[in-house]
Amino acid sequence: MTRALRGAAIPLTVVLLWEALSRAGALPLDSLSRPSLIAAAGLRGVADGSILLATWQTLEAGAAGLVSAVGFGVLGGMILGLSPRIDRVVGPTVDALRPVPAVALIPLSLLMFGFGLRMEAAVVAFACVWPILLVTASAVRGIEPRLLEVARSLEMSYGAQLRKIVFPAALGRIIVGVRIAVGIALIVAVTVEIVLNPRGLGYGMMAAQQSMHPDLMYAELGWLGVLGWLLNALLTRAVRRWPGALPQGQS
Repeated sequence: MTRALRGAAIPLTVVLLWEALSRAGALPLDSLSRPSLIAAAGLRGVADGSILLATWQTLEAGAAGLVSAVGFGVLGGMILGLSPRIDRVVGPTVDALRPVPAVALIPLSLLMFGFGLRMEAAVVAFACVWPILLVTASAVRGIEPRLLEVARSLEMSYGAQLRKIVFPAALGRIIVGVRIAVGIALIVAVTVEIVLNPRGLGYGMMAAQQSMHPDLMYAELGWLGVLGWLLNALLTRAVRRWPGALPQGQS
């Protein structure tokens, strides 16, 4: 039995049991829709384009926030990692802001940007920047000191040191922070859509629930889980080329 089949055993068992109990009348259809009805609703959503549009909107906001977080987090992390003096000055501010829940910024982001992509992306960026910043700073502190000594002996500028020495040496561990942030981006984007923003998969699930279409709600929820799994699998495959980006033995 392959690993994929072993992994599918529990979900398939749950779905088959769910279908059987639902057909036997043991489960209420108004709150726990039948898997066959959920699949049909998902196919209708794909056919009419509503699920595809919602998926694009969620991924668009998540990607926009993630790109901003990567840019700021990697650059800021390299600076903090290289300079203990700057770290001592900036560190307390980072420690104060990092525990703030990203969803607590929704009212502020709404006030600044209004409904739409920019509001959602700003909240996603705030949530994603911290793992990237902290992992990058830690990775830079762990760089072999002799590499930095070589850079100084070659009289490289500060920017050249970051670009040619620090970033390549820390890239493997930076990828770890980015992988964590990808999952956070999807979670926060959907949360913002559920709470307030009228776009994307989160809003679609809320609209389906409020219009008494649990089959469509479950279809979008299931698709969201598949989407998260696909993103993680694609990112894992993409970063195999960088030593240190994946723990030993992970496939």
